[in-house]
Amino acid sequence: MKTVTRAGAYSAGLAVAFGAAFGIGNAIDPVASDPPPAHGRHGGSAPPAAHEEDEPMNEHGGTEHDTTENAPATPGGLQISERGYTLVPPAEPVPAGERADFRFRVLGRDGAPLTRYEEAHGQDLHLIVVRRDLSRYQHVHPTLGEDGTWSVPLTFPDPGAYRVFADFTPAGDEDGALTLGADVSAAGPYEPEPLPEPDRTATVDGYTVTLEGDLAAGASSELTLSVSRDGEPVTDLQPYLGAYGHLVALRSGDLAYLHVHPQGEPGDGRTPAGPGITFHAEAPSAGAYRLYLDFRHEGRVRTAEFTVTAGEAEGGGHAGHGSGEGHAH
Repeated sequence: MKTVTRAGAYSAGLAVAFGAAFGIGNAIDPVASDPPPAHGRHGGSAPPAAHEEDEPMNEHGGTEHDTTENAPATPGGLQISERGYTLVPPAEPVPAGERADFRFRVLGRDGAPLTRYEEAHGQDLHLIVVRRDLSRYQHVHPTLGEDGTWSVPLTFPDPGAYRVFADFTPAGDEDGALTLGADVSAAGPYEPEPLPEPDRTATVDGYTVTLEGDLAAGASSELTLSVSRDGEPVTDLQPYLGAYGHLVALRSGDLAYLHVHPQGEPGDGRTPAGPGITFHAEAPSAGAYRLYLDFRHEGRVRTAEFTVTAGEAEGGGHAGHGSGEGHAH
């Protein structure tokens, strides 16, 4: 998936920044319960939304106090409810280490389950699941039931707090793509893992992925991820979700979500099928990020993971070793 954009398919060089917040997603009623109001807010210990509920709303879901040209865009994935749409995850903890049917709903502006979506990158909805220590990443595609309930067989490998991101485009919504996020608990003792050190090389299933380019906060950056196997470049990557690579980026600390896609697309006559996949990126702030590159080869999708560090674009700052990121939806 956003990131990597849903609102506009794979346009080269389009960079969208995302910002900071922290949301707890399981304060909404469970899937089986009556729908909450369409304009819900984060529950639990999450900070309040940027506006009071009795403040007048503008057409983009903000208040009259943030309509200035310099107002930052709402960051993707940090809110459980945005633009009148609400993500409703299970309220009860999910089992750890067991494959089970994961069910959730998206409520529309009328408070009823949303049942009409526009396809983006070959799917009506992309579900990203990751533990809050940025490990255990999964990207899956649920099935929509007639009653508006999404379901997918899913394993939460270990106990802990997980973040789930629903990445979709409501049918007929002129504002386009949207990413909502919620927290889900997997029962059991949680031992968070430290964030891996930044590195320009990642290995997965015998493949080596290398990262070229640096990420600078507040500036557009070009990043190329190159795939090789046994020391030889892979030049026959297969399309996955309409591209040769699919990149998700999450900021360490608040898990702000950025869904990225590469330049070009398969079959356009100018985009090679590897080894390099090029993205343009803009990070909103300096700091650590985690990148997840999905690529398909010989019929199987694999994920290469990187920790990257964005440096300051001005004042002599420079993107840290292993920096990288991509475009938002």
